[in-house]
Amino acid sequence: MVKEKLGTAVFISGRGSNFKNLINFSKKKNSPIVIKLLISNNKYAKGISYALNNKIKKKNFDFKNSKKAEKLALDILKKNKIKLICLAGFMKILSKNFIKKFKGKIINIHPSLLPKYKGLNTHARVLMNNEKFSGCTVHFVNSKLDSGQIILQKKIKIKKRDTIRSLERKILKEEYKIYPKAITKILSKN
Repeated sequence: MVKEKLGTAVFISGRGSNFKNLINFSKKKNSPIVIKLLISNNKYAKGISYALNNKIKKKNFDFKNSKKAEKLALDILKKNKIKLICLAGFMKILSKNFIKKFKGKIINIHPSLLPKYKGLNTHARVLMNNEKFSGCTVHFVNSKLDSGQIILQKKIKIKKRDTIRSLERKILKEEYKIYPKAITKILSKN
């Protein structure tokens, strides 16, 4: 018996390269997800083009009034039977209320080895502190910034000549590998 793929929504704010990667992953025969919806808080986000090119429903919500935006988002998630939300460069913090009301799992990818370097400008802070290693983390979302239970991490060595850009590129490559692995890991337990 073929297991039904889990209805998934991806939330983005920018270029959407992790979204594109998740679309490719979702098209694989053994992928446990089907991406039904893209939600963005930025109507100019480059990543929206991936939704259009792949016939994925897209919605933009202005999070200036986050209560209203979250209510609208919850309604559309419910209508589309979404059970998994993947945050992929979504630059808004979801409220405790939203997290509680969503009847499913919410996961995020972050470009550092959490719990170190939560929040923004991670690569700059990592380099400023002369860290030997950095990496990326996929974690469950809770009401505290980048503090949910860790699902998977990938560690990379920082070279002396690394810059913010080179570190970002190296870590992004690893993000593309571990996000699908983390999804498979949490959904294989169901």
